[in-house]
Amino acid sequence: MAPARAVVSVAVVVVLLLAVADLADATRSPSAFVQNAIYSNRITIFSKTYCPYSMRAKRIFRDLKESPYVVELDLREDGRDIQSVLLDLVGRHTVPQVFVNGHHVGGSDDTANALSNGQLQKLLGNSQSQ
Repeated sequence: MAPARAVVSVAVVVVLLLAVADLADATRSPSAFVQNAIYSNRITIFSKTYCPYSMRAKRIFRDLKESPYVVELDLREDGRDIQSVLLDLVGRHTVPQVFVNGHHVGGSDDTANALSNGQLQKLLGNSQSQ
């Protein structure tokens, strides 16, 4: 009986290792990365280092003394893939794309407008659980 148990134990370990490997691959996917970035951070900005609109959006939060999680797409090998995920998610391929407490604010102009009309402050006051 001991050898049969050993074979079953090895089979269970192999199945578990394969499941963990699949989970690891899924979390490395651009789609999983985007979802995790949006919902694990209070503020997430998908940006490019050289983009003046991205700089403007980051400056808005800096002026508010906020520290967003910034994903610089031009510095990532999967940056184009992430932009494709954003296109599917929000209907835009452009940067920046700003999310506050899981809500899509939009681009630079949208963020500036949300600041001026008070919507950004409301979003910043809300938690993801609300």
